Amino acid sequence: MTDLQPPFRDPQLSQDKRIDDLLARLTTGERIAMLHQFAPAVERLGVAAFRTGQEALHGVAWMGRATVFPQAVGLGASWNEELVRRVGEAVGTEVRAMRAQDGRVGLNVWAPTVNLLRNPLWGRGEEGYSEDAALTSAIAVAYTRGLRGDHPRFWRTAPVLKHWLAHNNEVNRDTSSSSVRPRVLHEYDLRAFRGAVEAGAVAGVMPAYNLVNGRPNHVSPYLGEHLRAWTDQPLLICSDAGAPSNLVDSEHYFDTHEEATAAALKAGVDSFTDHGTDSSVMTGRISGALRQGLIDEDDIEAAVRRQLAVRFMLGEFDPETDPYAATDDFDTPEHRALALEAAEQAVVLLKNDGLLPLADGARIAVVGLLADECKTDWYSGTLIHRSTPLDALYERFGAANVTFAEGVDRVRIRCAAGWLQVAEAAEGAADARGAEGALDPALLAGRTDLPPLTCGDAPSELALTDWGGGVLTLRAADGRYLSVADDGFVRASADQPGGWVVQETFTLEEHDGGHLLRHTGTGRHVSVAADGVKVAEAGEVFEIETAERGEDAVARAAADADVVIVVAGNDPHINGRETEDRPTLALPPQQDRLWRAASAANPRTALVMTSAYPYAVPEAQAELPALLWTAHGGQAAGTALARVLAGDVSPAGRLPQTWYGSDADLPDLLDYDIIGSRQTYLYFEGTPLYAFGHGLSYASFGYEGLTAERDGDLVRVGFTVTNTGAVASDEVAQLYARAVDASVPRPSRELVAHRRLHLSPGGSERVSFDVPVSALGHWDVAHGRWAVEPGTYELLAGASSTDVRLTASLAMEGDPAGPRPVRTHGLGAADFDEQRGTEIVDRTKVSGDAVAATGGAEGELVFRACDFGAGVGGVTVVVAGEGSVALEVAGRAVRFDVPDAGGPYVYATLEAGLQVSGVHDLRLGLRGSVRLAHIGFSG
Repeated sequence: MTDLQPPFRDPQLSQDKRIDDLLARLTTGERIAMLHQFAPAVERLGVAAFRTGQEALHGVAWMGRATVFPQAVGLGASWNEELVRRVGEAVGTEVRAMRAQDGRVGLNVWAPTVNLLRNPLWGRGEEGYSEDAALTSAIAVAYTRGLRGDHPRFWRTAPVLKHWLAHNNEVNRDTSSSSVRPRVLHEYDLRAFRGAVEAGAVAGVMPAYNLVNGRPNHVSPYLGEHLRAWTDQPLLICSDAGAPSNLVDSEHYFDTHEEATAAALKAGVDSFTDHGTDSSVMTGRISGALRQGLIDEDDIEAAVRRQLAVRFMLGEFDPETDPYAATDDFDTPEHRALALEAAEQAVVLLKNDGLLPLADGARIAVVGLLADECKTDWYSGTLIHRSTPLDALYERFGAANVTFAEGVDRVRIRCAAGWLQVAEAAEGAADARGAEGALDPALLAGRTDLPPLTCGDAPSELALTDWGGGVLTLRAADGRYLSVADDGFVRASADQPGGWVVQETFTLEEHDGGHLLRHTGTGRHVSVAADGVKVAEAGEVFEIETAERGEDAVARAAADADVVIVVAGNDPHINGRETEDRPTLALPPQQDRLWRAASAANPRTALVMTSAYPYAVPEAQAELPALLWTAHGGQAAGTALARVLAGDVSPAGRLPQTWYGSDADLPDLLDYDIIGSRQTYLYFEGTPLYAFGHGLSYASFGYEGLTAERDGDLVRVGFTVTNTGAVASDEVAQLYARAVDASVPRPSRELVAHRRLHLSPGGSERVSFDVPVSALGHWDVAHGRWAVEPGTYELLAGASSTDVRLTASLAMEGDPAGPRPVRTHGLGAADFDEQRGTEIVDRTKVSGDAVAATGGAEGELVFRACDFGAGVGGVTVVVAGEGSVALEVAGRAVRFDVPDAGGPYVYATLEAGLQVSGVHDLRLGLRGSVRLAHIGFSG
């Protein structure tokens, strides 16, 4: 072997030996440089530059034009792993094809997002697959397998799961802590990640911004204790953007950045995403931590080794034999067909009283704010093809049979200087238009050569849309949205609202008999100056004159039609997105008025909700004959919807999360205890508007012949599904399980298997599942283990979590859990059975849990069936902070007054006498800032 071909270039050697050789050749400085997201080239060794991170949630994002598939929640609604695997394969193929043309495209893809859709008010619900851990895991395994490819050695792309762990809120996402009790951790949040990791299709994981149990995810011991314990494969941990700095700057968890960086590296973070392309800040912190002895060379080497493993898997050092290196498939007919198929499979028919499918020749009124829209989101690529419901219905039913009313309010705006006017675009504005004449928002963004608005004698009519919460957009007659550029002028320059800071939204504030128009992006008010309209601290008082209400236009169109299709929903950049949670489940008032106006004019009205999340629409459910939902469906969204409405495709999407009837059905967004607060379909005790797994079709299906028997570590279940309808259709057969007489609160039913199958009229299929016995279990906090209790379990087969057609009972043998053996090991405070008003916090900055009263007020813990045996004579509590701990058991009470011993991490052990024997429930009351870590008992 010569210096020109060192051993790390030798494909005959094992990967480990090649990595050993390359590592040995790297200097400490070169190793440290590799720990930043943008690792520079090592030219003396012929090693190229490398970056972690390429967004690919439902298509290649942020790198220009690419095939855009339905949002992740729409892929989840397909309940179809085989489809999702093919989508992942297409996305991975386009990543490779785009990289061949643009070296900035990375092969380390940050996708998919597997955070569970616990609460539908979470702003980023569009990025997840489901509220159910089993369904999320199944879809994630499929998508990552597609992204990874099936070659035993080389990977098409290297998927990174997001966001570890228990991340379901956007407000204060970098400082809020998710209190996750052990049962929720093991039974819910961890399960969403585990399946894909164990399947060997994941190259890494990204920690979330938030804290879990008081400790930032980026320094969590769970990365080693759980995540890396699931696989022998090296996992690359990539920090979220800016999160390393947050450890000091916003979270104040560490005093210095060197301490914070060292703690993250030791916890398992391998790639630091911070300060953009400027790697000097992070490498300087790592070098400082090394000089201070906070880390050593072994810590750096371990992280670089995991990075290099991924680069070898991606074929970087074997371009001649990498089977994916020559991929050039991009925007192929197959990818376009797959985008349409995925969009069709994502459509969920919520209700149908015979209105659908539409008859050929029907006169159709298509109305609503999203009727002529094909919306993209923050993680979408740039559309190559675009299909709106209106366009697709024109094509399917003929333009003569389709009328359109958008439903915006047409307004004119006047101030003291006159009417607001939208001038024509300046010379050269056409340069921002594509081949089809559509404005390219990427080219228009920040443009200052377009004319600003003015005030004069001739008013311009603007289309006003209220997206809810008073957030407005205003659109000029030529279709461009009013936007604010860097120079502060207001121009009609944007093709769509968008961007990290949306510059196209405004709010109206009543003032002096008129309104101030506040720009939400800058927080400033719109004012009129001699050189145009701009934003400033002091705002102009405007009069808003309505030329036409949107509901009036909708009513006219509806009255003359045989059928009305109202297309409502959200703009994925407004009122619910990354950094912004939703304020309500309700449909925005303007859109609520539109469907009511349509229905009043024509009762044959269907409401289609195209949105990134569920809505609470109980009155629409009661009044309208048909309702549908689909996530934003990518480039083929309109065509897919039209084909379903026309009956060319029988809908078979299923809800991946519960649709609730009102905001009152939901706990606080920051309440992560799904068991205690009865969240998701697993524990919800009310009546949902639409249940998890719900979805109708144009066919009907019969279920029969359910059998269930235990075979070793499996429960073998089978039943027959028959299409009893008149059209071919998919059906999603769902299998749930429940423990009949559980000793602890268990789900009312829990998904354990599902399958999407296609059946012709009269066709039948025997569906068989092998369900692991462990899937019937739960985390036994009393004994710190996964347990399947002996007793009766029911297997429930049907079409949704509430539409159960068949039930079989199965008796399971095993060792009963028994009471808690507290005499030997005592009680970990976080291992409670029930709680009120408490949160789990960090015992130390490195590991361990404690429990505190939320907000330093009062809280209670309950430990059921504690076995004190023949008796104990004393009790100890390990506590920090200041306050009191009150213990009650078997009619005896003990109170500990806790003086502040030096801060939240300085623990003391307090003792008291306690005479108790036998098995009893134990209650603990916490008051003040006290942190309780452990309760012990002595003989």
